[in-house]
Amino acid sequence: MDALGKARALALLAPAVLLGGALGSQYLGGLHPCEMCYWQRWPHWAALALAVLAIALRKSAAGLWLLALAAFAIFVSGGIGVFHAGVEYGWWEGLTSCSTGLSGGSAEDILNSIMATPVVRCDQAQWTFAGISLAGFNAIFSIGVAIAIWGLMAKARKP
Repeated sequence: MDALGKARALALLAPAVLLGGALGSQYLGGLHPCEMCYWQRWPHWAALALAVLAIALRKSAAGLWLLALAAFAIFVSGGIGVFHAGVEYGWWEGLTSCSTGLSGGSAEDILNSIMATPVVRCDQAQWTFAGISLAGFNAIFSIGVAIAIWGLMAKARKP
């Protein structure tokens, strides 16, 4: 596989794995995401769509632009992860303090949903490993992957 093929594979697999980990920790591990956790997911969803398009259009200049945009979306998620991790570590204040997952329905349904939904603070890490929160890991992996994709793209341009 050439450098661009590796970059495309990385642009597709990295957000898929990171989203899989986030969804797995939520639905299988019982970790409830805060608002900033959700913010980190949106660029990964965009990166997946851009990577699929980059693969479909790999023989055109548009495919290269889409690949670069996929890397940028992954980088944005990492940047949000840096901000979120900073809020968790108390380096700066966040924009929000908590989030809930409310759904529509009658007033009674909404009240029951409020009472059953845990309040998740953005400034408290629910899980850490070696002092690094999930937001911190997202920042490290996402920024690293984005740089790797751009590096592979630059390598492919060299004769």
